[in-house]
Amino acid sequence: MAQQPRQETAGAVRPSKKRGNGSFKETAPRKPAPWSGRGSYAAIDLGTNNCRLLIAKPSADGFVVVDAFSRIVRLGEGLAGSGALSEAAMDRTIAALGVCAEKLRTRQVTLARSVATEACRRASNGVEFIARVKRETGIVLDIISAQEEARLAVMGCHALLEPGDGPALIFDIGGGSTELVLVDSSGAAPRIIDWLSVPWGVVSLTESELPPGDDERARTEVYARMRARVAEAVAPFAERLPTNADQPRLLGTSGTVTTLASVHLDLPKYNRQLIDGLIVPTSSMRTISQRLSLMTLEERRALPSIGAERADLVVAGCAILEEILNIWPAERLGIADRGIREGILRCLMDQRL
Repeated sequence: MAQQPRQETAGAVRPSKKRGNGSFKETAPRKPAPWSGRGSYAAIDLGTNNCRLLIAKPSADGFVVVDAFSRIVRLGEGLAGSGALSEAAMDRTIAALGVCAEKLRTRQVTLARSVATEACRRASNGVEFIARVKRETGIVLDIISAQEEARLAVMGCHALLEPGDGPALIFDIGGGSTELVLVDSSGAAPRIIDWLSVPWGVVSLTESELPPGDDERARTEVYARMRARVAEAVAPFAERLPTNADQPRLLGTSGTVTTLASVHLDLPKYNRQLIDGLIVPTSSMRTISQRLSLMTLEERRALPSIGAERADLVVAGCAILEEILNIWPAERLGIADRGIREGILRCLMDQRL
C-alpha cells in the first residue's frame, strides 16, 4: 500500500556558490529532460547498506511525499575484503531497485535522479553493476563523489538545524563512509566551510573486526579499536575545526542516529514523526552507545527499536558517533530522518522554478 502523503515544511534550497576554505566545487547532475510541469519527482539513494526511494510533488512551501520505499540490501557486504560487490549483494539490490522501478511507473514520475555512493565508488565492479541495473530495471544510477554526497545530505536536512550563531556540524553516518560537513547557516542556504569523508561506515567498520561473541571484555576491546580507527581518520578534520564556538550545534542524519533516538525514547517500533526533528542530549546518546557496545548480538536484537536488521551494525555506528561527539562537543544533537533523497528532490524542483 502506498504511503499516505505528508507535508514537508522546508522549502527548496539553492546551493551556495561561495567557496570558503575547505569547501568543494559543486557537481551538477546531468541536464534533466524536458518536463511538462505535471507529474511527480523521484530520488533514489543507493548506499552501502540501504536502498531508498522518495517520490514527491511540489507544494507552496516545499513538497508533499506521495510514496516512499526503503530496504536494507547490504550492497557493500564483504567489499572490504574482496574489493568487489558480491553476486548475492547485487542480486538483493537489483530486487529492491526493481520495486523502485515499478513505483516510478505507477506514480507516473516524470523527472528523477538516482545516485549510488561509497560501495559503488569503491568496488572494482561498480561500473559493471551500474550497467546491469540499467539493463535489468531501466534505472540509470550516477556514482556520485563523496563531495556531492555531502552536499546533497546538507541540502536535505539542514532545515532541522537549531537556530544559533556560528558554524554548525552536520554529519551522515553511512554504510561505507561517513561525511562530516561544517556549515555557516547564517544565510538563506547553508555555506559549506569545510568537510571530510571518512572511509568508515557501519558496514565497513563492522567488517574490520571479527564478531566478539559472548565475552564482555572482548566486546569492550573491539569497540575501543573501532573508536580508535575513527579517531585517527577524523583527526585532520578535528584540527581544522574552530574551538571558540559558544554553543556548538550538531545535526545527524543516518540510520544510526535515528535508531539511537528510538532507543532514547524507548519506542516499541520506529515512528518517523517522533524522530525527525527530535533534539536529544548528547550525554544520553553516549550512554546509549556505550550500553549497546557491551550487549551481545542477541540482546541488541531483542530491543524493538533496533531489531535483527540493524543489531550487528549499530555498534559500529555508536563508535563513529562517539568520536564525532569528541571533536564537536555539543550538548544537544538534532536528529534528521531525511538527507540525500530530500536534497536531490530540492535540487530537481529548484531547477524547475
